[in-house]
Amino acid sequence: MTRPEQRQRPRQPGADLPADYPAEYEADVVLRDGATAHLRPITPADAELLVEFYGRVSEQSKYYRFFAPYPQLSDRDVQRFTQVDYQDRQALIVTVGDAMIGVGRYERTGRRSAEVAFLIEDAHQGRGLGQLLLEHLAQAAREHGITRFVAEVLPDNRKMITVFTEAGYKVAREFEDGVIMVEFDIAPTDTSFGVMQAREQRSEALSIARLLTPASVAVIGASRRPGTIGNALLRNIRDSGFPGRLYAVNAGWESDGPAEIDGVPAYATIRDVDDTVDLAVVAVPAEAVVDVVLDCAAKGVRGLVVVSSGFAEIGDEGRKRQRRLVGLARSYGMRVIGPNALGVINTVPGVTLNATLSPLMPSRGRVAFFCQSGALGVSILADMVGRGLGLSSFVSAGNRADVSGNDLMQYWYSDEATEVVLLYLESLGNPRKFSRVARRLARRKPVIALKSGRATQGVPLGHTVRRSQLPAATVDSLFRQSGLIGVDTAGELFDVAQLVAHQPLPKGRRVAIVSNSDALTLLALDTMAACGLDVAGEPYTLHADASAADFEQALTEVFADDRVHSVVVVFTPPVLSNGDEVARVVAAAAAGSDKPVVSTFLASRSVPEQLRVADENGGAARGSIPSFSSPQYAVGALAKATQYAEWRRRADSRIPDLPDIDTAGAEDFVQEFLQRHPSGADLDEADRQRLLSFYDISVLPAFPVQSADEAVARAADLGFEVILKATAEQWRMRPDLADIWRHIHDEEDMRGAWDEMTRTFGVASDPGRAQFVVQKMAPPGVPVVISALEDVAFGPVVTFGLSGVATDLLHDRSYRMPPLTTADAAEMVREVRAAPLLYGYRGSDPVDIAAIENLLHRVSRLTLELEEVVRLDLRSVLVAATGATVLDTAIRIAPNEKPRQDTPVRRLT
Repeated sequence: MTRPEQRQRPRQPGADLPADYPAEYEADVVLRDGATAHLRPITPADAELLVEFYGRVSEQSKYYRFFAPYPQLSDRDVQRFTQVDYQDRQALIVTVGDAMIGVGRYERTGRRSAEVAFLIEDAHQGRGLGQLLLEHLAQAAREHGITRFVAEVLPDNRKMITVFTEAGYKVAREFEDGVIMVEFDIAPTDTSFGVMQAREQRSEALSIARLLTPASVAVIGASRRPGTIGNALLRNIRDSGFPGRLYAVNAGWESDGPAEIDGVPAYATIRDVDDTVDLAVVAVPAEAVVDVVLDCAAKGVRGLVVVSSGFAEIGDEGRKRQRRLVGLARSYGMRVIGPNALGVINTVPGVTLNATLSPLMPSRGRVAFFCQSGALGVSILADMVGRGLGLSSFVSAGNRADVSGNDLMQYWYSDEATEVVLLYLESLGNPRKFSRVARRLARRKPVIALKSGRATQGVPLGHTVRRSQLPAATVDSLFRQSGLIGVDTAGELFDVAQLVAHQPLPKGRRVAIVSNSDALTLLALDTMAACGLDVAGEPYTLHADASAADFEQALTEVFADDRVHSVVVVFTPPVLSNGDEVARVVAAAAAGSDKPVVSTFLASRSVPEQLRVADENGGAARGSIPSFSSPQYAVGALAKATQYAEWRRRADSRIPDLPDIDTAGAEDFVQEFLQRHPSGADLDEADRQRLLSFYDISVLPAFPVQSADEAVARAADLGFEVILKATAEQWRMRPDLADIWRHIHDEEDMRGAWDEMTRTFGVASDPGRAQFVVQKMAPPGVPVVISALEDVAFGPVVTFGLSGVATDLLHDRSYRMPPLTTADAAEMVREVRAAPLLYGYRGSDPVDIAAIENLLHRVSRLTLELEEVVRLDLRSVLVAATGATVLDTAIRIAPNEKPRQDTPVRRLT
């Protein structure tokens, strides 16, 4: 592969792209080794690129591709391979810099089948290119009606056979005429999704490891002048004890030989460094960053931390500059933290790196932190140092143009040095992927998250995100669904971290209190009631001057009580007592117990020395007992840990099988509807019935009527026992008007209902539009609403609540992102505040909760599979003691102008 020795830009598809060029198939991707590359459809302009690529491929690889010696491509070959129709014939190429390193293509061989083939440059084989190309080709093929891939492979081409067999599809192989015939369906399966997500996690984790574990670092823009950013970065890296090679780079220095800054070798450009450089920390003016990226690419730098400002946070020109920075870096295999970043810290032995603007270097610990705000990052580091909370690694991503919290969670999932993850989020760039990755991580490690701007949906300058139209409660629901421990303040963030980093998770909600302060005990009890924790028996309220022996007796009883799941210890010292004896008693009683202990010990806000179990670095190891300045904070942290522990216990709930769903029929219906309504439209009654029937959702038919005689005739056809309902939106659920007349038994009832309803609501101003409908009476029950919305940021979101003006005004709704597990659906029903009405409130009959959950799963599946269903409302569902009846619906289908961000194939977004 050629390097950008003359500062050349990578070649991109030109402005004369084919009219049908599918730009949506372009993607930045992470390879198996953590480096990045660019994947895109081939164009006729790539002829020279293809010839150069083919010239670097070995004779053996060519033989494996064409089954015969094929030393070079003819002009006819080049034309055929670069000119495709992007439907029946598709070709995708992978580039790094200005070089093609791999190509994959399919060619339709039948109505639903296509032959697939790959060619990877030998120097880049083993980096996962074949797997990536297969994923993206399969996605493109599915969009054009192809459901099956076939391939011919020579028996000794084991690498290509592995690409197919390890993709997660069910592969059939047959040996014929010296060639292995491979055939497999390309419909996504749970197995193929699992394979893809496991590969995604490994590659993205490696891409972050390249940034956080460098053996050599260069500070570009380093300065001799104290008080400058370049000087602070260089000094902080050097003073942190970084054991690797450190270099200072500044274009103002002479290049005729290395200089030094306080013992650090200094160079005019990174190209002049006479050794490899893994990480470049960039602190030069924004307009110079692009040239720095090209220099780093030429040097073979693996990643960038861009501290420089002057990008998206300053407006349109800065956004363009930021896009150029990220696109260029990724095209040459580098990932970027920033721009406008505070930097990174890693305390792992062998790295010990503080590449930030903060001089504070926290002690080594088990807590990792991702922060988007640089200013807040300095404060956070100071708070961690003040609390003695050890750190494993820290990343402040600034504008988050490339590396995001999703990437860091992928890294921390497999990072043995990290046991607890903290997130301070100012925006969610890809909420669907965030939810998926966070849920996977939270099953293994506690993840504590603070999201700012929830009330205003505000996004800081520099963060390019899609603006959601959903209420702020959606973020809280997303956190709960994903198993995140959501908190409201930075103090609460560290309170919970102190607990889960040092103590086991609670096994239940019952809490025992041992205290020598009546006032503080009452505060603890009030907080427990507010947080939903239960008191295990009566609190052990000791007298103010209780001795260590008094505490020992009470704690012995508490830890021996099987009803107790967690323990709160409050110690306010009497005069002339420092609490050492009490501390020894508390520590001894808790040692070896699987019950978490929190304390308010001498009003300390850390892990007091007296309650600390020292680790090999002198820090606080597991088993240490955290102290909080007030029992309110201690109990609040305990409640958060308890909720998380409950989620962990049910985190393995499954996504239910729904075998009676006809996805293919529904997809065909949607495409046929969009052919009739290219710009999208609301579905009429018949089309709504038809679409929902594909997901086995039945709707009680409603028949429009425009006169009393017509209403009587329709009711007679139905055998009476009907309702008459006003259909205009402005009349629905008016608290002062009854828009439904129930229990119509005969013609007299109907004519009376018609007279009363028309007097109340009037008649249709447009004779062609029905004002009323007649509908069969449904069994009595509780009315609920189930909705689904395709949000531009979150993708599909399912909503549940009870019907009524009060619940609308109070926004008493639950939200989840599909797919829903059985636990997700159960929580949606139970977490709304009006849920007691479903369980026999004040003597009424309980309703069929399983029927509600079944509808939630079906709506979830529909909105997940049909991206063009932009809104679906089961506006009135009457849930009885047995079964649920859907009475009223509204559905809109529209073209998908902004595809979902968490696609079925791996890509950087």
